Amino acid sequence: MTYVGATGAPASGCVFCAALAAPDDRKHLVLRRAADAFLILNAYPYAPGHLMAVINRHVGTLGEVRAEEIAAAIELVKKAVAVLTVEYRAEGFNVGLNQGRVAGAGITDHLHVHVVPRWNGDTNFMTVFADARVMPEALEATYDRLRGRLVD
Repeated sequence: MTYVGATGAPASGCVFCAALAAPDDRKHLVLRRAADAFLILNAYPYAPGHLMAVINRHVGTLGEVRAEEIAAAIELVKKAVAVLTVEYRAEGFNVGLNQGRVAGAGITDHLHVHVVPRWNGDTNFMTVFADARVMPEALEATYDRLRGRLVD
């Protein structure tokens, strides 16, 4: 509702770089940090637990990313899938990245991998008829549920 009711222009700069630089992980939804990548909740999720593994360095294409960076992101994806399977009893996952606006990337200049938990029958009439999503849990609650399982 904060997003829907907001007025004015959107913030400038990269939201991922801002979250990485910020000291308050909870406020910026950062779940786990690693040397080359980090996990962050999607602020506009498709499903409860929708998160992203983001390369720390500000690069926008697979051609620019170093092998150790993409490996770090995939390690975080693996950890996220394991945690979401236990915490949310997810039955499957959509995992992927969108490179470029025409491929569906909402943030085009900072490479990230989406992890979207799925359940049998999880599409409901709201998505089909109203082009709306119903989220059964606030982002802060999701953060609190996952953060404890993702910290070493």
